[in-house]
Amino acid sequence: MATAIHEPPQVENLEPRVSDSGNGGWRNLRPADADLKAVQNYSPPPASTAIWVGLFAITMMFAAFTSALIVRQGASMDWQHLSVPPILYLNTVLLLLSSVTLELARKPIAKYMGGLRNEVKNPAKWLYVTLFLGLMFVGGQYMAWRQLIAKGLYIWTNPNSGFFYVLTAAHAVHILGGLGGLVHVIRKLNAGVLRRSTLVAAARYWHFMDVLWIYLLILLWVKL
Repeated sequence: MATAIHEPPQVENLEPRVSDSGNGGWRNLRPADADLKAVQNYSPPPASTAIWVGLFAITMMFAAFTSALIVRQGASMDWQHLSVPPILYLNTVLLLLSSVTLELARKPIAKYMGGLRNEVKNPAKWLYVTLFLGLMFVGGQYMAWRQLIAKGLYIWTNPNSGFFYVLTAAHAVHILGGLGGLVHVIRKLNAGVLRRSTLVAAARYWHFMDVLWIYLLILLWVKL
């Protein structure tokens, strides 16, 4: 009796396939038949959501500081005028320049991570400049505190000097966090595994720190 021999069933290859992301080395995966433009503008939800949540929390914190300052000033009989240290204006220029250099960094980084590595010798150059300017800003804030101390103004001297130290120190701490983010971006870039969303999140945070500082400077100048 003849035995029918059946061919083995065809099993589709279930291994994940990495396709071109449309962003070169930006490490964003694109599913088959996906809209390329939509994918290019896409930022992974964890990074995008985390940065917006963080910025919202920072905004609420400084809004609470502002409210406390206004209430304390209105109810205080010992509020004294405080001249803003002139170095704060230089610090402002340094911080604004750092945002400019960070934006200048984005184009060469995009070329480098997009596969045009021979055209970009040092893609992290402007990031290092941004990092240096950020450190200069923090150093300038420390000098401003030293200038107040030289005048005998400490955090406990009077309410307005206390608010000056609290607001500027809180902002400086967040600037240090932004510097840590830039170091992380530089390390990922040098390793060739930088995601576009990582750079976007770091830049968004840094620019927010600029806007926040302008607001604080105006607040200190008007209220103190």
